Amino acid sequence: MSAALISHFRMDARAPRTHAALLAAAAIGLAPAPPAQAKVEGDTVVLGAAVSLTGKYATNGKNTENGYALAVKRINAMGGVKVGGKAYQLKVIYYDDESTSARGAQLAERLISQDGITFVLGPYSSGLTKAIAPITEKHRIPMVEGNGADRDLFTQSYRYMFAVLNTSDYYLRSAITLAAEQARNIGKAPKDMTVAIAVENDNFSQDVRDGVAEDVKRLGMRVVIDDKLPPELNDMAATLAKVRALKPDILVVSGHEKGAVLAVRQVAEMQIDVPMLALTHCDSAQIIEKFGAKAEFAVCGSQWDRSLTYTDRWFGSAEQYARMFEQEYHYEPPYQAAESSASVLAFADAFERAGSFDTEKVREALARTDLMTFYGPIRFDKSGKNIAKSMVLYQVQDGKYKVVAPSRWASSRMIFPSPDWAHRK
Repeated sequence: MSAALISHFRMDARAPRTHAALLAAAAIGLAPAPPAQAKVEGDTVVLGAAVSLTGKYATNGKNTENGYALAVKRINAMGGVKVGGKAYQLKVIYYDDESTSARGAQLAERLISQDGITFVLGPYSSGLTKAIAPITEKHRIPMVEGNGADRDLFTQSYRYMFAVLNTSDYYLRSAITLAAEQARNIGKAPKDMTVAIAVENDNFSQDVRDGVAEDVKRLGMRVVIDDKLPPELNDMAATLAKVRALKPDILVVSGHEKGAVLAVRQVAEMQIDVPMLALTHCDSAQIIEKFGAKAEFAVCGSQWDRSLTYTDRWFGSAEQYARMFEQEYHYEPPYQAAESSASVLAFADAFERAGSFDTEKVREALARTDLMTFYGPIRFDKSGKNIAKSMVLYQVQDGKYKVVAPSRWASSRMIFPSPDWAHRK
């Protein structure tokens, strides 16, 4: 990506990071602002994004930035967006939010008030999205995001925030449904199955936990362990000791990349036998690359997979998108990158349908979105969440991620129960 297409800003000045600073940033000027005119430089429309390029979310912050950048490059290479009979290129200004909410809120304010940005791409994580959304809402600036999945985001009556991804309570619901199906195949009733839950004490993981618990109850299963992982995410031995003693049928773990790495490592080290280990963030945590055979049979929730049959006019198929990403960045695209690219496509589609860069017209076009992309279908409800796509479940089989649910797009059959450690190769 050339400097002409993407501008990178790494902020060095340190802003206050207290809770009070975040609240102040969100509260300034609560009165609605008038509609803004887009920042256009000649034949280029400029978007803005504060993403986590340093700090605890740096890995997925970089995946987010790469996803945005690839979509911008592809759209521009295809002639840009056609608005009012003229073709416009896209450009993104980036700031580093340092993985902190106070910094994210401050930078969102800077993008809008100082840089004149009128279209914002979301940050990585629900926490950062929660910090930025009040700012964009205050200024009536459309934001499309693909990495804030906390369902609480969609109970705030925001009118200017749109999310292309599924909410976090859906990440591992399908693992519970799939386990029930597999149990029936081996002559076991779902109501006789037990579940262990171990999640990080953050909004995203708590939403994952709540979605799992809701489906466990719906299917008549029973939760026998319901633990919060330590905040450092460096040890879950106490939980695994209970798993060894209580022998649940399913162990669900959510704690972003560190949680996935911790679970795979310690389950292998302690030789914990559990018929299904279900995780979030497997691909971005690189559990196959880091653990090899020890990661076998793990079941992973994902927003997207390259084997899906979705197609669009920009990238073609999901597989073609994955190849373009690999050529550009030399690693396989995790779903965080794919959903970020889809966020840019949603803006491009809205610009063209609005026939204008007027923020209100673009907001209305976003609200009417009905778009198929390589990432999946996008259609927003009144709360701004995407109600058209489904989550994906894959299982590590023979050192690869194989889609096992939903069955319509499955490339492999689920292996259940996972072999005991004594019988693994």
